[in-house]
Amino acid sequence: MSSPRPTGIQFQPKLPFPLFSNPRTEDNCDPTHPTPHCAPTEAISMASFDKATESYKKALTAAASLAGSAMLFRSVVNEFLPPEVQSFLLSSFNIFRTRAPSEHTIVIEETEGYSSNQIYEAAKIYLSTRINPSMKRLRVSRADETKSMVISLDPDEEMIDVFEGIEFKWRLVCQESEGSHNNNSRTELRSFEVSFHEKHKDKALNSYLPSILARAKAIKDEDKALHLYMNEGDSWFQINLHHPSTFGTLAMEEELKRTVMDDLARFVKRKDYYKRIGKAWKRGYLLYGPPGTGKSSLIAAMANHLKFDIYDLELTEVGWNSTLKRLLVGMSNRSILVIEDIDCTIDLQQREEDGSSSSSSSGNDKVTLSGLLNFVDGLWSTSGEERIIVFTTNYKERLDPALLRPGRMDMHIHMGYCGPHSFRVLASNYHAIDDHPLFPQIEGLVREVEVTPAEVAEQLMRSDDTDAALQGLLEFLQGKEKNASGANGEDEGVENVAGMDPGTGV
Repeated sequence: MSSPRPTGIQFQPKLPFPLFSNPRTEDNCDPTHPTPHCAPTEAISMASFDKATESYKKALTAAASLAGSAMLFRSVVNEFLPPEVQSFLLSSFNIFRTRAPSEHTIVIEETEGYSSNQIYEAAKIYLSTRINPSMKRLRVSRADETKSMVISLDPDEEMIDVFEGIEFKWRLVCQESEGSHNNNSRTELRSFEVSFHEKHKDKALNSYLPSILARAKAIKDEDKALHLYMNEGDSWFQINLHHPSTFGTLAMEEELKRTVMDDLARFVKRKDYYKRIGKAWKRGYLLYGPPGTGKSSLIAAMANHLKFDIYDLELTEVGWNSTLKRLLVGMSNRSILVIEDIDCTIDLQQREEDGSSSSSSSGNDKVTLSGLLNFVDGLWSTSGEERIIVFTTNYKERLDPALLRPGRMDMHIHMGYCGPHSFRVLASNYHAIDDHPLFPQIEGLVREVEVTPAEVAEQLMRSDDTDAALQGLLEFLQGKEKNASGANGEDEGVENVAGMDPGTGV
């Protein structure tokens, strides 16, 4: 028989649960007044200990079984599931584990049906400007050598953006999708997830996302790659526009240049004004003057200044009025439609002749002056907005007056011969100089002789040595002055036609 355990000493292992409920110790009993409830302490302690030990063994057995099942599950996953599925399961588990019950999430998918999601594109542009340098994984790309690198989120990478003191957590999600039964290729489905506290839901939908759209639009306008379109049949084909002309490099008299820039600035701000007065939001410019006076350079400068694409319409490629209409509908907003040398690109039928010709053949829909006028100022001109229409010609007097009235060609700009200011701009462009001892002589001569900016530019390009180039230009101008002074009266009539309307024509 074993010796009894010392009275008052109880052995209790440290377990996460009590040994027994309602424990009783010696302090609960009064030795002088024993009761049936005051059982011997040794008996109670041993019974509780045995019960706790049994429960502890069961808990250890269950934990071991669970650990074994987890290891078996992990082995099965690693052996039989593709890495993509494993990554998806892991990311889903992490989201479930870390996402708070009070957190809301907005999913922004890349496409909506067959159309691109503008909010996704805007978010992509916006987030590229908010990348945190401390992020471990980034995606870098560049589509055009003329553009800077684009930094974006890597799949499953997260970043925090703060808007008006509110934290928004962004995450890029990429999943592969099987192709259709007749297309075995795999496609990648991309989406953004933006998470935030549920109390900021209205702020996210009504303020945060609209601000991203506005900011992305401003970024696109700043970095927009301009395009030059040409027509073939009833379709437009594009190439990138890299014309370097700007109003800063344009050889044009300062007052006229400022007038054109102010008119363009006023036009792009008048959307509500045009709507209120009931007119299509468009503006027409007629550029006329001798060849080589910078008409094409002015068009390129306007496009670069406004970030507008250029649609160069070749009328000789258009056989029918209906084709003309389809081309107009195919133009984008915020663009410039250009018809160069309109006086000689096509022999337009007069409106008076349309009646007899159309009655003779029901299929006669060839391009006519009426069709062109409807294209410029009729119902079809309202198919888009914020458009500029530019006609160029060397001989303004050859054009039908119907093309020139306000509402069609709102501003007539005479591109004249080179003046003193235009010469200084060219000298700065080609030789990076603002002054030179030969400037006074050259400026005096350009006031007297008719020389185009193209002729001046050609002389300045003939030598990289500034002194030699300016000396060559001076001699060229002196030669033109000598030829002009020796010309007889019959030559004056020809020059008067080329140099007509010396004003601005504005």
